[in-house]
Amino acid sequence: MTEAPDAGVIDVERVVCRLSELERGARGFTLGCGEWPLRMFVVRAGDAVHGYLNRCPHAGHRLDLLPERFLTADGTLILCSSHGALFERTTGYCVAGPCAGRSLTPVALQVRCGLVMLADGVELEALAAAAS
Repeated sequence: MTEAPDAGVIDVERVVCRLSELERGARGFTLGCGEWPLRMFVVRAGDAVHGYLNRCPHAGHRLDLLPERFLTADGTLILCSSHGALFERTTGYCVAGPCAGRSLTPVALQVRCGLVMLADGVELEALAAAAS
């Protein structure tokens, strides 16, 4: 996570959510519209946030086949609801399951004025197309 300065204009199209919306640890989001919206999720780890495409590296489908269930019951790992793959929260690295050794696709984020935003330079359309 990068803490950006509070000064300047906020591009509302790059806002994912408010930091306060991540109190439960993780949430899914869809950014953009049309044929290639970006489906992602954000995980909070203390004061840091980590974004990933909502796409399992094993089967290519959403991790939260059970709606909004991105974490294990104890909240320590990211869970793929379909095949039970487990990923580290801060790196997206798969530590168990059918895609062990692979990683989730990261989405660079920054926190600015209490808002979680796509980091400067992140191309929404390119990420969305890569996830399809």
